[in-house]
Amino acid sequence: MTGEETEVPQRFAAALRSLRGRRTRPEVRLVEIPGPRRVAPFSLAVEGEVVADAEEIATGRFVVLHDPAGQDTWRGDFRVVTLVRAQLEAELAADEMLGDVAWTWVTENLERSGVGAVAAGGTVTRVLSSSYGALAGTPDAVDLEIRASWTPTSTDLGAHLEVWADLMSTVGGLPPLPDGVTALDVRRRTVGP
Repeated sequence: MTGEETEVPQRFAAALRSLRGRRTRPEVRLVEIPGPRRVAPFSLAVEGEVVADAEEIATGRFVVLHDPAGQDTWRGDFRVVTLVRAQLEAELAADEMLGDVAWTWVTENLERSGVGAVAAGGTVTRVLSSSYGALAGTPDAVDLEIRASWTPTSTDLGAHLEVWADLMSTVGGLPPLPDGVTALDVRRRTVGP
């Protein structure tokens, strides 16, 4: 957590409490990292990865920004900024709808979760990598990157963290869990102590 002021605002403290101990799928691993210092007076950042069969299938970052004075472009005093990256099959690079489908994953996860969010925006980037020379045997690969941000309408940011973790899982190719089902694992996957 970063903050220029010595006292943490109550709304930011409530948001932090909502993030602590939040459970995610067993394939999702999270670690808190330093938040950006120049974008907002208070911030928190979490890095994540999705691991299936001992292989990393998606990575990302979840950042909470808080400006007690609010920001007009945010339409509020909080902003959630997310990043998700994954490598996909090369055949998908040619699909003209890939960007639209990937953005739909963002909007559908937000809608399905029922979290309040306004002013959502973002980008979807795909990069096709072809190898040559000594690396010619390496298959072509598509890297997909989704950057999305939105303004939460409450301080329950734990629900927004779950939306992002689900988005990483979706982009990584994991099937969605049926409604009402929570994936259990012997090891706890939570944010914070």
